[in-house]
Amino acid sequence: MRAKLDAARAVAASADFTELAAAAGMLAYGRFDPADGATRLWLYRDGRATCLTPDGYSVRSRVNEYGGGTFCLAENAAFFVNESDQAIYRQELDGGAPVRFGGIDGGRYGDLVPDAVHGRLLAVEEHHADGAFPVHRLVAFDMSGARRVMAEGDDFYASPCVSRDGGTMAWIAWSRPHQPWTRTRLMRQIDGQPPRIVAHGDEAVQQPGFDARGRLLALTDRDGCWRPWRFADRVEPLPAPTADHAGAPWQMGTHTWVGLDDGRLLVTWFDQGFGRLSLLDGDTRTDLAPSYTRFRALAADGGTLYAIAASPTRPSTVLAIDAATGTVTVVAGGESPLPDECVTVPRAISWPVGEATARGFLYLPKGIERPPLVVFVHGGPTSATHPVFDARIQFWAGQGFAVADVNYRGSTGYGRAYRDALHEAWGVVDVDDACAVVPWLAAQGLVDPARAFIRGSSAGGYTVLCALAFRDVFRGGGSLYGVSDPLALGRATHKFEADYLDWLIGDPVADEARYRERTPLLHADGIDVPVIFFQGLRDAVVVPEQTESMVAALRARGVPCEYHAYPDERHGFRQAANLAHALEHEHAFYARLASAD
Repeated sequence: MRAKLDAARAVAASADFTELAAAAGMLAYGRFDPADGATRLWLYRDGRATCLTPDGYSVRSRVNEYGGGTFCLAENAAFFVNESDQAIYRQELDGGAPVRFGGIDGGRYGDLVPDAVHGRLLAVEEHHADGAFPVHRLVAFDMSGARRVMAEGDDFYASPCVSRDGGTMAWIAWSRPHQPWTRTRLMRQIDGQPPRIVAHGDEAVQQPGFDARGRLLALTDRDGCWRPWRFADRVEPLPAPTADHAGAPWQMGTHTWVGLDDGRLLVTWFDQGFGRLSLLDGDTRTDLAPSYTRFRALAADGGTLYAIAASPTRPSTVLAIDAATGTVTVVAGGESPLPDECVTVPRAISWPVGEATARGFLYLPKGIERPPLVVFVHGGPTSATHPVFDARIQFWAGQGFAVADVNYRGSTGYGRAYRDALHEAWGVVDVDDACAVVPWLAAQGLVDPARAFIRGSSAGGYTVLCALAFRDVFRGGGSLYGVSDPLALGRATHKFEADYLDWLIGDPVADEARYRERTPLLHADGIDVPVIFFQGLRDAVVVPEQTESMVAALRARGVPCEYHAYPDERHGFRQAANLAHALEHEHAFYARLASAD
C-alpha cells in the first residue's frame, strides 16, 4: 500500500518541538508552527498543556544566526528571547502579557540558564554595534533586569551552568579560527575567583554540567567520541558507550545528558546513526523508549525524565518517562499524517567509496521496482541526518521516488575521525560519497540510475552544485540557498562561520587554487543538466548573490533552470506557504525530467 502526502500536508506535518525546561512539577516546551513561522512556549502541568505565548511574539534566538537556549523556567515565570527584537522577556506562568526583562540595544541573547542560588539569569550575549563582527560575552541579569558582564574577551561563549550550591560556575569558550566542534575550552570559576581553564588542547568540549555531588562533567571527544568525562580531582571518562553522545553544537542550549538527583546519568548516544536513550548507573546501562530513534533536549524533574524524540513512523514527540519503571507517556506531538502501514521506513546503509565507507539511510517506495532516486544532502556540512519520520521524505516516497539520505564523511554521530575526514576536503569527499551511492544502489537493482537526482540546502546545496559540475551521475538537481562561490561566502558570511571555510577547504590566500578548483560558479560550464534553485532574500548566512550568480551563469549558457526567491525568508524556510510552494515545484521539476525520453 502506498499513500501520498501532498505538499501542504507534508509541510503541516513538519511542525516541530525545539527545547524543553523542567522544574517544580512543570514542563515548558517550544513548538514551531509552520503555519505562521512562529515558535510558541507551552507549559505542561497537572496533565494539561497551555500555550503561554500570545500573538505577536515568537520564541527564537538569533545568536550566531542559529540561536538556541531560548527560554528557561525561574521564579514562577518563564524567561524567553523574543524573535523580533532579540530581547529577553518575562512571562508569568499564570497568565498575563510578556514584559520586557532585559537586554541592551543591539543585543541578541541565547543559552538562558537560571541561577536560583544567586537570584539571577545567565545568558550568552551577542552585541551588534560598530565593527565588522559582533562582540560576544557571558552576562547575568538580576531579577530586576540589571545586567552584569561575567566573562568577555573570547570570541564565543556557550553553555553557562552553575552547581546546585551555587559555588561553582562553568562554561565553554573558544576563539577564532576554531569552531565549537574543532577546539574549545572548558572554563570553571569557583566562589567568584578568576576562572581557570579545565580542558583545552586538541579536543572539542561541549555541554558542561554538574552531577548530584557537584562534580563537573562535560562531553569531550579527546578519545575519539563525544562522551561524558568527569573533571574533578581526576579527569576520567565515565562508563558510557564508546560512541558520540551528541552532534555538532550548531545551536546553543543543547542537552544530550542530564545528571539525576540519585547520581545516575540520563544520556542519548548514536548507534550506527540510530539514537539510543539510556540511564547510566556506574557500569550498568538501562535502555529506555526503544521504539524511538532520535532523542534531544533531555531534562529531568525528580523521578520524571523528559525528551524530544522521534521514530521512523512518528514525527517529533515530547516524552515523559518514569525513571523507576521506564513507562513512556506522550506529552505532546507524535501524530503522523499517515497510517503506520503506509509509512516508508528507513534502513541503514553503508557503501564503499574507494577504500573508505560512507553511511546513510535508504527509503524505498512501496510496490515500485527500480524507482527514480533523489539523493538528499544535509546542510552543515558538519551535521547529520537521522532515521526518523520526515514528512518531506514521505512526500517523495509517496510520489514514487526512492530517497538516499546521505551522511557523507564529515557528518556527526560516527566519531571524530569520520567527522574530520572532511578537513580541507569539502567539495571532494562529500561529493564522492553522494555520487557513489547511485551506482551502488543500482548494482543491487534497487533504483534506476538514469533517473537519479540530487538536492541539498545550504552546505548541501554546495555539494549538489559540485556534483553537477564535476561528475556525470545525476539527471538534474536542486539547490536550496546553496553555496556557489566559497570565496565570496567567506567574505560575506557572519562571525560564527567566518573561519569555517579555512577548515573545510584551506586558507583563502595560500590555497586560492584549491578554492578555484572547487567553486561551482567558476565551473558552470560543467553543468549540462537542469537545476532548480530556491533562495530566501533575507538570508544572512548564504546571501542571495550566491544563488543569483549561479542562475545567471547557467542561463547565459542556455542550461534549463528555475529560480524561486522568497522575500521574507532567512536561512532555512519557515513559512508554510513558501515551504509547500518549494516542495511542489521541486517535485514537478524532477517528475518532468524523470518522465522525459
